[in-house]
Amino acid sequence: MKYLILVYDGMADYPIPTLGNRTPMEVAKKPFLDHLASKALVGTVSNVPEGMVPESDTANLAILSYDPKIYSKGRSPLEAMSMRLQMTPTQTAFRCNLVTLSEDEPFEAKTMIDHSSDEISTEEARALIESLDAALGNDQMHFYTGVSYRHCLLWEGMEDTYRFMRPHDILGQNIAPHLPSGTDGAPYMDLMLKAYPILRDHPVNLARKANGKRPANSIWLWSPGKKPALPDFKEKWGLDATVISAVDLIKGIGICANMESVDVEGATGNVHTNYDGKAAAAIDAFARGKELVFVHVEGPDECGHRAEIENKILSIELIDQKILKPVCEYLESKNEPFRIMVLPDHPTPIECRTHTMDPVPFMIYDSERTENGVDCFTEKTAADRSYYLPNGTALMSLLTKK
Repeated sequence: MKYLILVYDGMADYPIPTLGNRTPMEVAKKPFLDHLASKALVGTVSNVPEGMVPESDTANLAILSYDPKIYSKGRSPLEAMSMRLQMTPTQTAFRCNLVTLSEDEPFEAKTMIDHSSDEISTEEARALIESLDAALGNDQMHFYTGVSYRHCLLWEGMEDTYRFMRPHDILGQNIAPHLPSGTDGAPYMDLMLKAYPILRDHPVNLARKANGKRPANSIWLWSPGKKPALPDFKEKWGLDATVISAVDLIKGIGICANMESVDVEGATGNVHTNYDGKAAAAIDAFARGKELVFVHVEGPDECGHRAEIENKILSIELIDQKILKPVCEYLESKNEPFRIMVLPDHPTPIECRTHTMDPVPFMIYDSERTENGVDCFTEKTAADRSYYLPNGTALMSLLTKK
């Protein structure tokens, strides 16, 4: 038996007036997904436990059967693991976004314009992060380049208890109420203030502004955590597994669970990613004998954060045509039984521009069994099935029947 888990990050949404009160899932042309869903088990699931923040680390840990209440240590240490950084028990990892703040006011009066700096390229970001590390790095702290706007700070001797605001939750808002404050927040605020002029005047940002792009003129620290550890996935499920994602967080979950993590050239974490490359990597993993392949696609989530309705629809359509269809056709060609689970990890509604706690639709297709599915796989049709899992950690058991 082969298993494919395909996560459309942030795909679930709310009805949008300009779409005739339909969601991007309802509007998107996704014939292959809908075909599978017509024969699949369909329902809804809550991947994020009550009382926890609806972040991708929490939700994807649950999908892979790891209870977030036990294993979630923040997304930053998982990202550090994916970057092959050797964390010590006394270090804390911080997510370090390169963000765009408004420029004409004192720092505390600025507005959060863009949590992704116009989805800055990794090449440009690397130059900025290296300049920050050269100027501000020392024996206690170092900056490390990740992907696009998503980077890592390792800080020796710091606690992981400070509650930062997530930058994508304050888009268009004044940052003053959300800046690190008090005695505990003072070191982080000091670092952000020191980083601002370095980034603002950097040649990379001057060139971006000259080309009409938003500058990555500030860092934003959040989601601290200590070194993580997860039980071995193969020992837990008896399945040799591969993770395919452009996002360091998802790679880090796989690496910590001793799963293979495959890098795909041109995979960006936004709508303009290498869909064909991800499909080819999944097919190759199955061809090499892997029994479970977990493919994560970030595009719908980024479009939700950026309130890009048409791009969110487009990303759903491209995943259907360029990933789900060819991988499923490969599995069918082998004349061996297989199961496919498709779901978002959490919603990222255009209206909110951030993650929400709502249950998400899921479907499980079994090549050996036909279920009474739905004609169109959407938030509403899944909810109408009245099959609800209150805990996402049950999904792996449902998929594997183990």
